[in-house]
Amino acid sequence: MLAVVERPDGKKNWIVTDQNGTLSSIKPQQVTYVVPGTMNFDCSRIAEFLEKAEDLLDPTILECAWMELSEKDKSVTVEEFADIVYGSKESLESYCAHFLLSRDIVYFLKVESRGSSTYQPRTSAQVDELLRRKLAKEAADKELEEFVDLLKSAKALPLDSKPSKSSWLMDEKVKQKIESLQAYAVDACNDSQRRMAGNILKAMGFSRTSSAALKLLINVGYFPVHVNLDLFRYDVQTTYTEEVLSVAEELLADCPDSDKHIRKDLSSLRVYAIDVDEADELDDALSATRLPDGRIKVWIHVADPTCFLQPRSIIDREAMHRGTSIFLPTATFPMFPERLAMNAMSLQQGTDCRSVSVSVTLNLDGSIAEYMIENSVIKPTYMLTYEGATELLYMNLEEEEDLRILQEAASIRAQWRCSQGSIDTSMIEPRIKVANPDDPEPNINLYVEDQNNPAMQLVTEMMILCGEVVAAFGADNNIPLPYRGHPQSSTAVSAFAYLPEGPARSVANISVLRAAEMDFRKPVAHGVLGVPGYVQFTSPIRRYVDLLAHYQVKAFLRGDTPPYSAGDLEGMTFIASMHVKVARRLHSNSLRYWLLEYLRRQPKGRKYKALILKFIKGRMATLLLVDVGIQVTTAVAAGKVGDEATVVVEMVHPRDDILSVTEIPEDTD
Repeated sequence: MLAVVERPDGKKNWIVTDQNGTLSSIKPQQVTYVVPGTMNFDCSRIAEFLEKAEDLLDPTILECAWMELSEKDKSVTVEEFADIVYGSKESLESYCAHFLLSRDIVYFLKVESRGSSTYQPRTSAQVDELLRRKLAKEAADKELEEFVDLLKSAKALPLDSKPSKSSWLMDEKVKQKIESLQAYAVDACNDSQRRMAGNILKAMGFSRTSSAALKLLINVGYFPVHVNLDLFRYDVQTTYTEEVLSVAEELLADCPDSDKHIRKDLSSLRVYAIDVDEADELDDALSATRLPDGRIKVWIHVADPTCFLQPRSIIDREAMHRGTSIFLPTATFPMFPERLAMNAMSLQQGTDCRSVSVSVTLNLDGSIAEYMIENSVIKPTYMLTYEGATELLYMNLEEEEDLRILQEAASIRAQWRCSQGSIDTSMIEPRIKVANPDDPEPNINLYVEDQNNPAMQLVTEMMILCGEVVAAFGADNNIPLPYRGHPQSSTAVSAFAYLPEGPARSVANISVLRAAEMDFRKPVAHGVLGVPGYVQFTSPIRRYVDLLAHYQVKAFLRGDTPPYSAGDLEGMTFIASMHVKVARRLHSNSLRYWLLEYLRRQPKGRKYKALILKFIKGRMATLLLVDVGIQVTTAVAAGKVGDEATVVVEMVHPRDDILSVTEIPEDTD
């Protein structure tokens, strides 16, 4: 602001009057230039002065003066510059010269020397570079302005008329800006993206925060309301390259079977495949019969994807770097290309399917009498959900005797493992399926599964049995495998016998567990499962470490040397496990978000039955909402671990991961 120096203020400061007549005391450093010839100047005339100055402030003057002075390589003062360009050193011309020079970023460089300032003309090279930068900035500013106008326009449109996500990515410059906002929203941006996103948010009148960027992207229709930011935060690969897809199609067309000559025909067996109702990849199934001596023989049939694959092939490498299939309430991202995983590799009802069959004869006490692992062909008879299989068990149909035998086998196996010190860690687990996640109010289907469900227990016991057999097979034949173990806890299982069976006792058991172990040369005892050794083997389509076990076992069955050494397995398991951890975090975060969204939609004041799992401090406890399957923390007035309480939801914000509940007395209406 232009002002007039009136008088000194103390030893250093000055009293000035601005064009509004306001007196201020300022430091000398705050004065950019003292206009000469203003003694006894009336501040009311400043407006007139500025009006006259407007006619003289032509920016092209700078370029003309620079061309003249650069030839002479001559520095000038403000007064000298005024004299050169205006032919006068009076106050008006000197002020205009100062105004132009002080704002110039291209032609002149200000040089301070002993309290005086001069302006030195820059070199031609410097001017060219600065002009280039200036033009680039002006272009960038214009681009930003146009992009902000685009955002404002999209923001104002009704939801069903907003631009599609793909339309924001068609123009490269728009794409860069929208991706900068996306990176900013997930706190995963570089310096350039941070600056760009910050400028956009400022121009839109938003605060420079990740939540503001997310809100903006939702408001313009780029993100759906319930976007899963973890997919971007963890850079999850949800698609496959053209090269991988092309190789997958070649495998589908050729359908190679490296073990055809040693495959046993088990297609006459009654085969039950039991899984969750939305399972896309079916990789295990069961059969059973009662032998003449009263013992039970069971078969655990596992899908055989390795008959399509070669170790270290492009499909195999891709699977290793994914580590696992990712299962979210909104989508499934398979470890293998979808057509390969869900068609050729998966077990199909009523179709001859290649498998690896683990047959086990059980002693009457549930221990293993004998076993065999062989390549096979099976024809799955039933594809059942856990609910469907449980219903069949309750119906006790005569024609489903094999299913009842499987349940009996599971029962004696559970008793045998208990006698070996197994620990019950079964919980109530929620599952959510969201059919239309991109809608603002998608349909949420909640299933709460009790892991003590008969069909689920049946499948669990058979999978553990399979893992024990494969570990024994590896030990008997000196095969390097990813052996899993879990040391027995120093706390006896009986320590929590006073707690009711179910989640409360399971949480107590889990709280004292020691860290899991892995060995790649020999089995290690799995104290939690109560088995002498264990290898995950039953999910080779969805877990890469299971696939590694298949490679090793299948090679031995063919009479070949296993493709991987113990050291190889350790390194590859480490790589796959890093991706498995991300997948688990993704699943856990996504499941919790949708559970909170489910609770948000429930009628206010709805009562929930809760189970006290543990006390944290004083009467502050962790509770399990039994009908939802989610854990919460709140104070309870009375009760002990394992007791029930009744709570209501006070506040829930899914995006901020906030859930607050309050206990209410049982007799409160």
